[in-house]
Amino acid sequence: MRQIQQRNIGLCIVLSIVTIGIYGLYWLYCIVEDVNTLLEAPNATSGGMVVLLSIVTFSIYMMYWMYITGQALDNYIVTKENGQNGSRNVLYLVLAIVGLGIVDWALIQNDLNQRATVMNA
Repeated sequence: MRQIQQRNIGLCIVLSIVTIGIYGLYWLYCIVEDVNTLLEAPNATSGGMVVLLSIVTFSIYMMYWMYITGQALDNYIVTKENGQNGSRNVLYLVLAIVGLGIVDWALIQNDLNQRATVMNA
């Protein structure tokens, strides 16, 4: 089974800016793959497909993916960790609509980093 990698969020943001978004596309790919691993959803949309559809649809698909990922993460936290529903889907969608998709990526990466320490320990 694939392990979730911890990533330095600040470094990912800086690399995304310095490379004019190219690293950001790779980071998005990694986030999608890690989310699919966390949610144990091997038949979910792959990272490459999310990146491709986001480019082709001028980020509209990325907004959709952010919304459904927020729902899935909330469901995971409520059912597997007995946590509270954080309405991540609405937060991620609003941030993506106003052009702050990189903040969504940082928030999702933070959630993944927290779970990676538990899963990989």
